[in-house]
Amino acid sequence: MKTRVLIIEPSEVIVEGLKSLLEQQTRFKVLPPLYGLDALDERLISGKPDVIIANPTLSSQPGQLTGDTAVPVVALVYQYVEPVVLKRYDAAIDIRDNCGTIVDTLIRIVQSHEQAEHGRPASYELSRRETDVLVQVARGLTNKEIADSLNVSVHTVISHRKNIMHKTGIKSVAGLTVYAILNNLIDESALI
Repeated sequence: MKTRVLIIEPSEVIVEGLKSLLEQQTRFKVLPPLYGLDALDERLISGKPDVIIANPTLSSQPGQLTGDTAVPVVALVYQYVEPVVLKRYDAAIDIRDNCGTIVDTLIRIVQSHEQAEHGRPASYELSRRETDVLVQVARGLTNKEIADSLNVSVHTVISHRKNIMHKTGIKSVAGLTVYAILNNLIDESALI
């Protein structure tokens, strides 16, 4: 069954580009987009989206986008958005991210949501990209430096770090460094 995606974005150009990218993937079915929050309640009922991609400047609270439904909401970022606002979303994608990163983020969010809905614990295994970010964090790089080295946006790095902290339960850089060493992701001598 295809993952139903609802895009809420005022720019028709951005909507069409994102729609084109997602429709190239056999996994996704893009629902008719919304260019604002009007008719959102009707679209949630009629379209039954599995995930919503929304411009965070339309509403700083994802709950306002989903109403009473428990649909994951991914922030679509192409301008500066306060980090405190982005933390309220399930994930963030940046239009400067490559196609693979955007697709991987959507798949991960939908799978985590489905597992949680069915009473199964979400996967706590780090993805390849999360492991890459963890190694860079353990080496002391900033979010900007990590984004540059992995060729992704800073928002994507922040999203990966949030997922790493959720999956490992570790909130500090020192703790993440110890985790990376204990799991043989980096050599202790590489940190000196």
